Amino acid sequence: MLTIAKLAAAAGVNVETIRFYQRKGLIHEPPRPLGSVRRYGERDVARIRFIRAAQRIGFTLVEIRQLLQLEDGTRCDEARLIAEHKLADIKARMADLARIETALTTLIDYCRETEGTVACPLIASLQGE
Repeated sequence: MLTIAKLAAAAGVNVETIRFYQRKGLIHEPPRPLGSVRRYGERDVARIRFIRAAQRIGFTLVEIRQLLQLEDGTRCDEARLIAEHKLADIKARMADLARIETALTTLIDYCRETEGTVACPLIASLQGE
């Protein structure tokens, strides 16, 4: 059994991260035995590693909570739907970023073409002039 500090070290996070996850309901807070400290197990280490891995690929804490509710592995269809929604969201954000990239590239190119003029075309464009 692990103390919160040893749990943090084993999972590669800090103690405040564990407390944050507890407040968010992502991991349980074990009872404190009278005159002792709370103890965690390897299952808690695995759960924190799962949370961190899901965060790295873009899942929000709300989505991670949904996935954790499916952790018995028997509801793969539900987990797939959550992942499909996340993928659609990521594709939409990528399309938005591509449009932003195009707009900025155009403005930067225009700035280069008009270098030395008093009014900056980038600033003017953003001001709606």
